[in-house]
Amino acid sequence: MSANPFLDPALVHGDLYRTDGRLAERTRALHQAKIAGRDAAQVIVDLLAQRISPGAVVLDIGCGRGTTTLRIAAGLRPRRLIAVDASAALLNTVRTRLAEVNEVGSTVCADFHHLPLPDAMADAAVAAFCLYHSATPAAVVAEIARCLRPGGVAVLVTKSLDSYAELDLLVQAANLDPGTARRPSLYESFHSDNLLDLAATHLTVLDVRHERHVFEFADATHLARYLATTPKYRIHPAGGPAGLAAILRERLPVPPYLTQSTVSYALAVRP
Repeated sequence: MSANPFLDPALVHGDLYRTDGRLAERTRALHQAKIAGRDAAQVIVDLLAQRISPGAVVLDIGCGRGTTTLRIAAGLRPRRLIAVDASAALLNTVRTRLAEVNEVGSTVCADFHHLPLPDAMADAAVAAFCLYHSATPAAVVAEIARCLRPGGVAVLVTKSLDSYAELDLLVQAANLDPGTARRPSLYESFHSDNLLDLAATHLTVLDVRHERHVFEFADATHLARYLATTPKYRIHPAGGPAGLAAILRERLPVPPYLTQSTVSYALAVRP
């Protein structure tokens, strides 16, 4: 097993995304905790809206559960919208969510290192919160560039290396996973500090933006819901999240529990 679960192919193609449940719970817990920071999907749509015209072909690479896919569909009305992910379960969720709001898009199940798409077929591409799953993210940027027409725009989004570092300290303080702060960041391969350099390997970068997000977990139950679904931590308490919450209440200071993350956006074009 890799020291970084996000770079372990067995986990990425197995327990992490075999179903959409783990990602959905982690995302819900984090969104409920956010007290500062713009909605990332809306920032992406706003960046694309400045660069593409109606009737564009748009790719959402590493689309996950489709939150950004839905926002692109509703906000940009592209002629063709293609959501790509390596998880069939997540793509099933994307299709269901699109149908529930009467939005149209197609899905492709594929490894983003080898996109089964023609050269120069898209006007825009998004790769949000996914390239840190690659040990060679520049190779994924090359694939994205290949699929863009000349002048086509890409929005690449990631997080800072120190994202949620305060939670590492809480996990250690509770003696749940003493080694967690010594392990690599989940975002070590593609993060705020190397975003510009990696994007520039195959694209012309127009702008890079960094935004600080702040999260407040109201109580031990809320924090446990997030920690139990985060692959960085090697926590296996009896009783699942409820058992974890009981341990946190016993061992940690009085809540709330605060943490931060930097979300970074690169806007780039294919030369």
